[in-house]
Amino acid sequence: MTAPPRLPKIYHITHMDNLAQIIHYGSIYSDARRLAAGLDCNIIGMSAIKARRLEELEVTCHAGTMVGEYVPFYFCPRSIMLYILCKGNLPELTYRSGQRPIVHLQADFHATVEWANRHNVRWAFSDRNAGAYFADFFNNVDNLDKVNWEAVECDRGSFYHGICRCQ
Repeated sequence: MTAPPRLPKIYHITHMDNLAQIIHYGSIYSDARRLAAGLDCNIIGMSAIKARRLEELEVTCHAGTMVGEYVPFYFCPRSIMLYILCKGNLPELTYRSGQRPIVHLQADFHATVEWANRHNVRWAFSDRNAGAYFADFFNNVDNLDKVNWEAVECDRGSFYHGICRCQ
């Protein structure tokens, strides 16, 4: 494994139609929180994966919480979801408007963790796609070496996530 970058960035993708709501609430909501609040937004993700994150996949470093209770971030600026949206050829994909209306939000990983810790917000990252059944979760920055940074920095996309729970 390669060493983590000194200043890792995290990325979130959303539809540009969602920006006004994000600004209004001052927050990106997790799927669980968005559903509980009855918020309407332009969903670009795959519903089957979103359901699995809400109902089946536990964030093991915070027992009793599910992946869908956290806001998804990627360590890589190009996620596999962008490729799926670009191709638009998966039958499970309901969103079909391509990449053009997708906005990339970027944050500093360490600053985000510091903010979360200061505000008692649970956060975690996984060693691979957080939607995978075999992902391991960590809530200590000393475990960043568990991520395959060579793969993250590859031009072919990423399967690595950091997630932060919005309460």
